[in-house]
Amino acid sequence: MNKITIAIDGFSSTGKSTVAKQLAKHLSYIYVDTGAMYRAVTFYAMENGLISATDFNSEALIYQLPNIKINFKFNDVLGFAEVYLNNVNIEKQIRTLDVSSFVSKVASISEVRRKLVEQQQEMGQDKGVVMDGRDIGTVVFPEAELKLFMTASAETRAERRYQELIERGDDVEYKDVLKNVQERDYMDSNREDSPLVKAKDAIEIDNSHMTLDEQFNKILQLAKMTIEDGE
Repeated sequence: MNKITIAIDGFSSTGKSTVAKQLAKHLSYIYVDTGAMYRAVTFYAMENGLISATDFNSEALIYQLPNIKINFKFNDVLGFAEVYLNNVNIEKQIRTLDVSSFVSKVASISEVRRKLVEQQQEMGQDKGVVMDGRDIGTVVFPEAELKLFMTASAETRAERRYQELIERGDDVEYKDVLKNVQERDYMDSNREDSPLVKAKDAIEIDNSHMTLDEQFNKILQLAKMTIEDGE
């Protein structure tokens, strides 16, 4: 079967990772969560005192980039690959609201993006990959055969993220989650290096009123049609 590259971009909390994992599993493709890579760098910065609510030592972070090793290891029990930072599993730690509040700042640093984009391109050089993020279809794989752009209202996305955090046991308030979503939207869309934009040839998926099954089935059909067209 012909293998393709599937690039899924879009705003935060639009379910990019969820549908990308489903799609990769169904097609037996490799899944790469690029957002988790930026979260891992952010977590490193937080743990090493390089970023806080009042300060961000971006120069020190750039200097320490060679010390940051990120990789994914598949967890058979969970059914997906978890993120490791310097050989330590940080899958749970990077999903907090604290990390979310800083990740857009870290992702705006050109040197950080350059390092991670190079790794992402290596991971997908043989195709048969599903990758989600903010600039996959525009920067990482501009020649991807299938490009999707996920969107939904900020309120819908905040509610989904809020429920996810509450179910995990985090002590958060909806208004704080909504504020975080809105701030990340602005920063992601207005940064100088690789801002979040819809690729000209991307198919927009507004899932504000879609169930997970409806979303998956729609995207799966698009993937199957693209694969068939290439054969």
